[in-house]
Amino acid sequence: MTNILLILFLVLLFLLFFYSKRKNKVAKKTKIIPTYVRFLKEQEFNPDISTDNWDLHKLRLDKFKRSQYKGLTFFVSSENKIYYLSEEGDKVYC
Repeated sequence: MTNILLILFLVLLFLLFFYSKRKNKVAKKTKIIPTYVRFLKEQEFNPDISTDNWDLHKLRLDKFKRSQYKGLTFFVSSENKIYYLSEEGDKVYC
């Protein structure tokens, strides 16, 4: 009888420990998300911030006619062609 109670106590202790760890992970995730959303909004409205997000890059090209993607600034010409400037200042069309 005491063995059964001891096993039951250990199982309940394990479940309580597991539940508390899981609850802490969920709480941490909710704290990170608003900061990330604010950062994405800042990137969306500022084409001079470099991004690795291809969809955001295309959106900024449509909206502002320029966008930084992976450290390189791309522009949209009057003919709707995408280009960037080389180190020599020449237009390189994509």
